[in-house]
Amino acid sequence: MFKISSLSLSIGMSAIAAAALTACGGSDDGAASTREVALEFVAVAGHTPVQCGTLVSGLGTGSAPAQVKDLRFYISNVALLQANGTETPLTLSANDNWNLTAGANQITLIDLENATGACSNGTPATNAVIRGTVPAGNYVGIKLTMGVPFALNHTLYSDVTTAKPPLDIGAMAWSWQSGRKFTKIELTDPEGATGSWTAKTFAVHLGSTGCVGNPATGETVQCKAPNRMEARLTSFNPDQQKIALDVQALVAGNDVTKNLGGAAGCMSGGTDPECAGVFRAMAIDWKADGTGTGLPIAAGASQTIFRPIAR
Repeated sequence: MFKISSLSLSIGMSAIAAAALTACGGSDDGAASTREVALEFVAVAGHTPVQCGTLVSGLGTGSAPAQVKDLRFYISNVALLQANGTETPLTLSANDNWNLTAGANQITLIDLENATGACSNGTPATNAVIRGTVPAGNYVGIKLTMGVPFALNHTLYSDVTTAKPPLDIGAMAWSWQSGRKFTKIELTDPEGATGSWTAKTFAVHLGSTGCVGNPATGETVQCKAPNRMEARLTSFNPDQQKIALDVQALVAGNDVTKNLGGAAGCMSGGTDPECAGVFRAMAIDWKADGTGTGLPIAAGASQTIFRPIAR
């Protein structure tokens, strides 16, 4: 591992060396002991970039083409990893339309749709980057959660006193006790209404299910299946790499052109057959009889939807 004393990042030249973010404080000029980090997200299908208005090929068990209809997801409580496994939380910049820090929880909305093409019901504004700071140190990877922390999740999106941006978006609202859709990733028949898909949209709406308690009346909400996804990228350098969300991997276990029961696509239903493949890709415990815990399996070690790629 190379050691540096500026904002720059270096990759070890050995083929077996992990990509590392390395920053050291205490320089002669009294440099700050924190360093800025920018985590960039991008959508891909395998190795092909994905965006609204462009045909996406090779999806699902039938290798079907599709159009992107929506592509938004919440990322929370990011931490950088040291070689010994120590986790150092990323401190977000000031609260704004995309970022929120509330108590011990931090959340960012990644929005990769731009309201063009089949994404016409979305918003023109986009956000692909999480910016923050960490203490100076030697970092080799990153840990993140796809989902809204429980303490922030069950609030009415339209209540400005309890739902601050980016939790105030109606499109990301969830019917389960005023929660949120952790993801709103939707693929649609490229031929539209005249196409051959039995359900014209394959939606992946991740969110907590089996919830009871009405937050509007002051009741405490409890959810049987929290369904927050964890990902740990143990070799990641944000100066050299981006984080790819692979929609091809996300739907690899499904025929996106068909609906075998329940909601169209996977909306986190405990017995929805389309959720088997989706939750396997996310490494979240799901069982066809509805007894899945909704907890990450082995801290998300086998998840396949997030991976580092070169900038």
